[in-house]
Amino acid sequence: MGSNEDVPTPPWRKARKPVQLKPQLSQDLIVETGLRILDAEGLDGLSMRRVAQELDTGPASLYAHVANKEELLELIYDRVLGEIQLAEPDPARWKEQLREFAMECHRVLGSHADVARAALASVPTGPNALRISEHIFGLLLDAGMPPRDAALAVDRLALYVSSDAFEGSLHFGKIRAAGLSLEEYFTTFVGNIESYYRSLPPERFPHITKHIDELIADDGTMRFEYGLDLLLDGLEARMP
Repeated sequence: MGSNEDVPTPPWRKARKPVQLKPQLSQDLIVETGLRILDAEGLDGLSMRRVAQELDTGPASLYAHVANKEELLELIYDRVLGEIQLAEPDPARWKEQLREFAMECHRVLGSHADVARAALASVPTGPNALRISEHIFGLLLDAGMPPRDAALAVDRLALYVSSDAFEGSLHFGKIRAAGLSLEEYFTTFVGNIESYYRSLPPERFPHITKHIDELIADDGTMRFEYGLDLLLDGLEARMP
């Protein structure tokens, strides 16, 4: 037997158009949409009105699920933190594991435009933020670090990673505005810095003009790892 799709619609009947149902509004859908906008347009492009527009609804309908843009940003940030993979804790390898965690965290934050700004604006308290804090704090405690040192270490490490990722997001904002590729932008950026340094009078800036190649040699990842190793070496010196 043939299906109904094989039968043409009689000319006196209007063909029915398929109805496109809107997805049911929820906090998860709002956060997912907000993250998509943040990735594409940056934090300045994110607003409750912009999210509502993307979901084909009015801004007022969002407030039943999210109080305001500030809460939306906190929820988006915690959603991003959920992408961070945590290894099974091994206190004997605490320094190596802390380094691996910091690199993973930096990678995840760097892949989501301006989201690192959310960590600098408030104390993250979402479930994923707490999951990470419990993991790192516990790793240091189990390795023998005193609780106060461990608490300060978690705070300073988070600030260092977030601040570096935020600095990177500022460059990506300029890349978006200029319509350049990542390689084109940084080639131009480094080239401009180099040209400026070489234009400085050596008698006033003897050290800068003598070591220009060293000053511009390392990329952002190498600079991040250098600072991270300094931080970890300092923590190791405080470990009993």
